[in-house]
Amino acid sequence: MKQILLTFLFVSNIFTGHAADYLITTYGAKSDTTQLATTAIQQAIDDCSRDGGGRVVIPTGNYKTGSLVLRSNVNLHLEQGATLYGSTDLKDYLPMKSDYVSLRTQTTTIQLIYADKVQHVTITGTGTIDGRGSAFEKLSWNDEGITRPHLLRFIQSEDITVKDITLKNSGCWMQHYLACDRVKIDGIKVFNRNNYNNDALDLDGCHDVIVTGMLADSDDDGITLKSTSPRLCENVRISNCIVSSHCNAIKLGTESNGGYRNISISGIVVKPSEDQSSKFFGNDRGTSVISLEVVDGGVLENVQVSNIVAEGTESPIFIRLGNRARGYHEGQQINQVGTVRNVTLSDIIVSDAGSVGSSITGLPGHCVENVTLRNIRISHRGGGKKAAIPTDEKEKEYPEATMWGQLPAHGFFVRHARNIRFQDVQISANEYDERPEYVYEDAE
Repeated sequence: MKQILLTFLFVSNIFTGHAADYLITTYGAKSDTTQLATTAIQQAIDDCSRDGGGRVVIPTGNYKTGSLVLRSNVNLHLEQGATLYGSTDLKDYLPMKSDYVSLRTQTTTIQLIYADKVQHVTITGTGTIDGRGSAFEKLSWNDEGITRPHLLRFIQSEDITVKDITLKNSGCWMQHYLACDRVKIDGIKVFNRNNYNNDALDLDGCHDVIVTGMLADSDDDGITLKSTSPRLCENVRISNCIVSSHCNAIKLGTESNGGYRNISISGIVVKPSEDQSSKFFGNDRGTSVISLEVVDGGVLENVQVSNIVAEGTESPIFIRLGNRARGYHEGQQINQVGTVRNVTLSDIIVSDAGSVGSSITGLPGHCVENVTLRNIRISHRGGGKKAAIPTDEKEKEYPEATMWGQLPAHGFFVRHARNIRFQDVQISANEYDERPEYVYEDAE
């Protein structure tokens, strides 16, 4: 019995004992933003992973770095009062090539923190990572990750946790998780309003994801699910977040080659940003609260969005099945229109919306199907004039809630849709609006 007890205690210590710390100042990093700490931090990461894992600790202070490559079994930990600043010199960023082919995300990109095919990596602490992204000028339409670095990018990785830290000022998307499994994002703060394409969070073709307690303020989209490859974004749970965005607070799209399945989003507060000093995209008070889009041949099914409280946005709800048919590699042909079905939006309150209206639209012969809207209250500014039903289907155009301008209904415009249920939905206007609450065309 004594031998068994000793063995138990030994094994317990293996699993509960504190892993080794690798302090970056031990490797020569200085709290001095006039000099790079890249080499010191990268060596600490490499040694930590080689030795079987532990914490790479960034202590209180201000450190400047170029590109860092994370390794498996590493916890990058930023202590309270620690700030990791990205270099403002492009020469300090490493072009990283991935074998994961995905249009719009390129195969060779630059970023402040990068990981490809890693396992069991965490970023924790109450410190800050500041990309100083305003230093990188937008040079072309599709230059994200080319001349403007992402701040954080994980590709084809597993068991990734990002917890408690503050992320600020990326050159483009703040955090991009591409084709990753088992991702957990918990209690982080994101401030990204200093350049174009400043999304707060991009989950791209990821499986088994939990996001909770995120506070995000972004110039571009806020909570964003993408599918820039045939890999669906699926089994995703997002809850208890506060989001400000000049564009779309909650968005599935536009990239939708694979699509979205089994998505649950709940307990989200959407509010205008307290900082309106600059704007690169969108509207001062946001474009939409919820946008659900398939335009590249993918599928969107089994999606629930509930318990949303929102202030502002021009068009509260936008559900769109289009046919942009953009492939995920050069020259690829997309020959099928996608599907949007089995969607439930419930317990949603939107106040002080614009007068554009909301819409649920498919295409002739390709209907949005099985959508339930329940217990929804939308209050908007009103004052709209009678508007004709749009004659242009805009089949190939970029999907945006304001793509038709003011809609023919001040509540919901529904076209090319089947089995759409409105249960206890109330629309009110602050000023008299000449348009009806609902307009249907080829819909039931």
